[in-house]
Amino acid sequence: MHRWSELFIPTLREAPADAEVASHKFLVRAGYIRQLAAGIYSYLFLGNRSFNKVSAIVRQEMDRIGQEFYLPALHPRELWEASGRYAIMGENLFRLKDRKGTDMCLGMTEEEVMTSIALKELRSYKQLPQIWYQIAPKFRDEPRPRSGLLRVRQFMMKDSYSFDIDAAGLDVSYKKHYGAYCAIFDRCGLKYMVVEADSGAMGGKESHEFMVRTNAGEDLIVSCDACDYAANLEKATSKLEAVEDLKPEGDGNPLEVHTPGQKTIEEVAKFLGVSPKNKIKTLALMADEVASDNKDTKGKKHSRAIIVLLRGDHQLNEAKLNGTVAAATRPMEEAEIRALFKSPAGYLGPMGIDWSRDLNDVAKPVLLVDKALEGRANLIAGANKEDYHVKNLTPGKDFHPTAYADLRSVTAGEACPNCGKPLRIDTAVEIGHIFKLGYRYSDSMGLRVLDKNGKEVMPIMGCYGIGIERILTAAVEQGNDENGFWLPPSIAPFEVVIAPVNVKDEAVSKAAEDIAKRLEAAGFDVVLDDRDERPGVKFKDADLVGIPFRITVGKRVTEGTVEVVIRSTREVRDVTISAIVDHFHHLLGRAG
Repeated sequence: MHRWSELFIPTLREAPADAEVASHKFLVRAGYIRQLAAGIYSYLFLGNRSFNKVSAIVRQEMDRIGQEFYLPALHPRELWEASGRYAIMGENLFRLKDRKGTDMCLGMTEEEVMTSIALKELRSYKQLPQIWYQIAPKFRDEPRPRSGLLRVRQFMMKDSYSFDIDAAGLDVSYKKHYGAYCAIFDRCGLKYMVVEADSGAMGGKESHEFMVRTNAGEDLIVSCDACDYAANLEKATSKLEAVEDLKPEGDGNPLEVHTPGQKTIEEVAKFLGVSPKNKIKTLALMADEVASDNKDTKGKKHSRAIIVLLRGDHQLNEAKLNGTVAAATRPMEEAEIRALFKSPAGYLGPMGIDWSRDLNDVAKPVLLVDKALEGRANLIAGANKEDYHVKNLTPGKDFHPTAYADLRSVTAGEACPNCGKPLRIDTAVEIGHIFKLGYRYSDSMGLRVLDKNGKEVMPIMGCYGIGIERILTAAVEQGNDENGFWLPPSIAPFEVVIAPVNVKDEAVSKAAEDIAKRLEAAGFDVVLDDRDERPGVKFKDADLVGIPFRITVGKRVTEGTVEVVIRSTREVRDVTISAIVDHFHHLLGRAG
């Protein structure tokens, strides 16, 4: 039996001065965690119990679909260079040297290690499909650790990887993970959403995130309350209301107008008496790329102009842009702007420039036009001439885009792409993410197997991650008040705390011990608060530390009755001691 008096539960009255979110404040105050260094935490007794319960649920569900491995956290540099991620991850990757001067790094994920195992061991389609997973520490040199366990430098992750012979097989592995993740988060008692997502540096095409709405979140999710549409802001789309185009002026051809000193969208719109919706916003960017296809330039860096046109009232979604051009971008410098546009910033537009007709043509600048401008007419943009703008611009007639693409960020209140109802935008915490990686790692690392015809083919891969700490923190964020928090019983360090109001009263103390033994024998996770403390102290601690149920053992034990307090609702129930086990079987939905 666990007795509070024998346990290390260092509760605090005050939260750390730097704690901004509820989970950080309460996990420290409740004695779950202590900070060792920025973004590095120790898990104390209560924290480790919850942590292990979360891991057990994840392991049970993953064992239904895959096989557990345990892989090194220390990786040779060559492995990450083979995949190309040694450079891509930049300063986020922990790098070190061993005593011989060999370059090493600490793993953020295990695509490279898992693929290297597959490379050496998989030979035939008969060995596929495979789903391999592990639950192990990961490392990220986070530049600004914050929000307790939400943004850290060492964290525990369940990461799994699937290897299939073809896309149809990957679909099956992906659906298995989708189902397993839903089962995991359901069992952990979380209210979550599944949203369409961007794969980012992980690579791949199809991707979903499992998100929990909370003010502590750093991600933005777009969703519709009227239907099941949900997407990360980086991926979200919407239906736009039709905009009435301006009437053509003069003969309808591009018409220069004098706009002295008017540079911003708002200034020009006001000066010309039009809506920003009738203006074109011109963003001048550069992509610093490494050539990979031309044998004469392969491996050499080059810069490429990427010009983006948006509706005047819209904002660029950088993730969508990066996905479109398959490269990160940066703002053009003044000299680069003048070299291309022959104009200072503030008066830029698409006229008079020979644009690339193909995204793969690196010899010419790229002109990407947001789809909100497709089909529009008589727009206004910069004239590439100081103090001048141009009216009567129609895409496809007066200038020819390299491509149209969805490049804008959705805003709250716009129409849902599925049902047309208003969209909402909320902050959220990501607790899980699944990706269809495709052939990225198979190709870069040379993974091949023989198909049914004896031909060498690349296995197709998937990658699937769950943040173990994030399940715990998300649960705290979803269930807290000014006095502390409550966890779902499945992941709480204890399901029930038994609080005798006076341990010196023999009848009270004996009844509390008896109840603890009965519940423990019935399979419940119980802690007996046997401290010689005032009832108020015990109740405050019980409210603080995340245990979902409290049994108060007081003077009514002479009547065979105790109080059961449900932490989440503060509901108090009188229950007879003889029926206490059956009551908790019913309360927790377990068979007696």
